[in-house]
Amino acid sequence: MKRITVLLIAIFAVTIINAQDITDGLRYSLDRSSGTARFNALSGAFGALGGDLSAVGINPAGSAVFINSTAAVTIAADDIENKASYFNTNTKSINTDVNLNQAGGVFLFKNSSETSNWKKFSISVNYQATQNYDNELFIKGKGNTSIDQFFLAQAQGVPLELLQLQSGESNSDLYAYLGNTEGVAAQNAFLGYQGFIIEPVDPDNPLNTEYFSNIGDGTFNQEYAYITQGANNKFTVNFATQVTDKFYFGINLNSHAITYDQSTFLYEDNSNSGSTVNQVGFENNLSVQGSGFSAQIGAIAKLQDNFRVGLSLESPTWYEISEETTQYLETSRIENGLSIIQKINPRILNVYENYYLRTPGKVTASAAYIFGNQGLISFDYSFKDYSSIQFDAYNYDYDPYFNTVNNSIENSLTGVSSYRIGGEYRIKQVSLRGGFQYEESPYQNNEIIGDTSGFSLGFGYNFGKFNFDLSYVRAEQKRKQQLYTVGLTDSTTINTTSTNIAFTLGFKL
Repeated sequence: MKRITVLLIAIFAVTIINAQDITDGLRYSLDRSSGTARFNALSGAFGALGGDLSAVGINPAGSAVFINSTAAVTIAADDIENKASYFNTNTKSINTDVNLNQAGGVFLFKNSSETSNWKKFSISVNYQATQNYDNELFIKGKGNTSIDQFFLAQAQGVPLELLQLQSGESNSDLYAYLGNTEGVAAQNAFLGYQGFIIEPVDPDNPLNTEYFSNIGDGTFNQEYAYITQGANNKFTVNFATQVTDKFYFGINLNSHAITYDQSTFLYEDNSNSGSTVNQVGFENNLSVQGSGFSAQIGAIAKLQDNFRVGLSLESPTWYEISEETTQYLETSRIENGLSIIQKINPRILNVYENYYLRTPGKVTASAAYIFGNQGLISFDYSFKDYSSIQFDAYNYDYDPYFNTVNNSIENSLTGVSSYRIGGEYRIKQVSLRGGFQYEESPYQNNEIIGDTSGFSLGFGYNFGKFNFDLSYVRAEQKRKQQLYTVGLTDSTTINTTSTNIAFTLGFKL
């Protein structure tokens, strides 16, 4: 079979097959209630309160509640602890980093006419980190399924002639050719074949499509590292107004930016009878860039002097996303009594065609009671339907792969309710705060990802022209994570505890 490649093919390959799944759609759809320290300390229960720059992200009417033009900046330290259990072996991973959590300002324009129903108008701009992807997970244990099952699952049905090098053809050439013509599965099959993990049933037949493994059955010592970095950031331009002394209305225009890098590495060794290959190291790297847009509308009403209610609607977010991947495989095998190291490093950057992702909208209903100058209590309820996540091809043409993924999302994910309650008590210039949050699992089977629950604490001090606030937030979630989507699908149970300590400095302008 003759194959034609081009010069640049050794640098990158434009893959023709998509690699997105439920995990990707859910990753960019989830957000967290994180912002200013005051907002965090009340667990984000600010939909009916307003008067906080991060509260504007929940209910756009909240900027008109401000009494003065204000600016604020927030620095936060995030700590994520993962406790994993894999075949009764327990490991713990911790990742800590410091980031800019929020920065923005609100500018008020008061109506000088006391007889007008239009009391004031506000414009605000705000940056907020809605998701921090920095995380580390380390798994270790003695499994009973080898990584060879992954390569076998990818190889079955692929003709042998596609996996064999032709005269003058390098690993990079063939790997890139498969990416351009056959897709990801064929590339994985190529790695497994060239790494001597799998062998054809009929090696003399170039049209052979069945394979067997060079790794014998038994147990396998496995170590798996999963490292991610990046963030999902939101930039908001807000317009709001106060009508009479009882009503506030607002709108947000949001720009979203995704940066996400993921690296996984599996090391496996065995001493099983019948194994020719006794060590495997398999690395996969993913880099993602994305941009999106969403909008929100909201209202707050004072039903009584001390009692407020709020309602806000957030549109879906429409993203355009690009992805790139690289792979590396290293194996060790015994041949004629000698140990041979085989390294397959294509040095190819797989560049996928851009795709569109629509994440769910959200509705939030809120209520708050204010005890004069002494304090307040606030409650937010939100609903978000994750089964409405949808992938689309870049040209919006029908794509059978995306159609399959979208059907899987609809059948696996569900609508989620979240509940947040917060309170504040003031003693002169000092404010003491606390809150609680609970969010249901986005999966119909909540063993895959469990519910999230947590609490928050904080305090603030008002100096008049400026104020500082400090908050502590802790949340816990339990989930199961498969090592790979096919072949080696053994799961590890992970208990994740995340903490956030935020410091906000605010100024009256």
